Amino acid sequence: MTLDPARLARVLGGEALADLRARLRKRYAASDAPADGFTLANLSNAERDALAGLLGRARSGQRSLRLSHAALDEALRRAELAPNLRAALEALDGPIVDTRAAKARRAAAWAEVFTRVDPALAEFAQDTSRQGLVKRLAGQDTARAAALLADAARVLAQLPSAGTARAHLAATTLGNAHALDNGQPVATLIRRVLDPAREQPRLRDLWAEQGVLVNELAKPVATLNLATTGQSASDTLIQAAATAGEPLHLSLRLLLRAAPTWQPNQTLHVCENPEILAAAADALGPACPPMICIDGQLSAAPRTLLDQLTTAGAKIHYHGDFDWPGLTIANTIHARYGFIPWRFTSADYQPDHGPALAGTPVEAHWDSELTAQMRNAGVAIHEESELKPLLADLTRITR
Repeated sequence: MTLDPARLARVLGGEALADLRARLRKRYAASDAPADGFTLANLSNAERDALAGLLGRARSGQRSLRLSHAALDEALRRAELAPNLRAALEALDGPIVDTRAAKARRAAAWAEVFTRVDPALAEFAQDTSRQGLVKRLAGQDTARAAALLADAARVLAQLPSAGTARAHLAATTLGNAHALDNGQPVATLIRRVLDPAREQPRLRDLWAEQGVLVNELAKPVATLNLATTGQSASDTLIQAAATAGEPLHLSLRLLLRAAPTWQPNQTLHVCENPEILAAAADALGPACPPMICIDGQLSAAPRTLLDQLTTAGAKIHYHGDFDWPGLTIANTIHARYGFIPWRFTSADYQPDHGPALAGTPVEAHWDSELTAQMRNAGVAIHEESELKPLLADLTRITR
């Protein structure tokens, strides 16, 4: 039968019956087939009278009515108002969404998204917290989520790279040179896949570990007298600088795009401050043992260089500032490579004057007594003030 909208609106429509319709709609939203018998309590006079009139019951003062879906459907058909109650409610206030069924359908759709991922993302996609991240990045859209995961898989398939610029990787893999910029959804997913414990604070350094250049000419690493055995342009450059005993800055671009052939098993003296390396070059020139200056935190270029050299069997002797930031930097290097302390132990910490230590104390991972001594003395010793004994060490082991 067809609906009679005008008559239906007179019987069940209007603002006075809006709450009644909402309560009836909720029953259908919770289930495709709600239980037939039910009770509506706290009815207003208008609601009670409308239901009684529809069902052909005598009006009463009761605030609750025992009702039946079947009876309401039959009453609407008999009155030629609508084929059933659900059709009448939808005609008056729009479609009814089955929330339980919709929730089940949505859960099934998300399960399919996380099941049908590239094998490279299979483990990642089974973690519920990472699933939540994907949903947020996709704006709760399953199709968008599947596309983001597919894009991430395409990028991962290109890693590690051999010195590819991030913008070029994004353009050739995803068709958008900025798709892997910081904060972009695919970049966020790649970060969580490659660094699930979030050990790498800077995304550009994480990219560098994969051979991807974010800013390939930013902050190169200062070196002195490193030894190579190859014939490439980078090898020739490094060999020429070592012959002259001149400090040489190596860019991330050079290290990744034209990785030198490093002489195996070099002994490296690594310092934190560039003034130490410059003074060693002035004093010892080409006779100085191989040196590297990290110049602060272990950023992409020095990390890449030390990765390459330690892979070739190099051993690191490290010296830094005796202050809390200096210990933090040293802990990072020690955790990644291990090192032999170069005048950088509790026995070497002998302050007679200097600036006061500032900040939060840091435990030195390579010396269990150093932090306590520094805390008790409360004095920082910066690397520049140790220049004379450091140069003496280098002089004793000149090449």
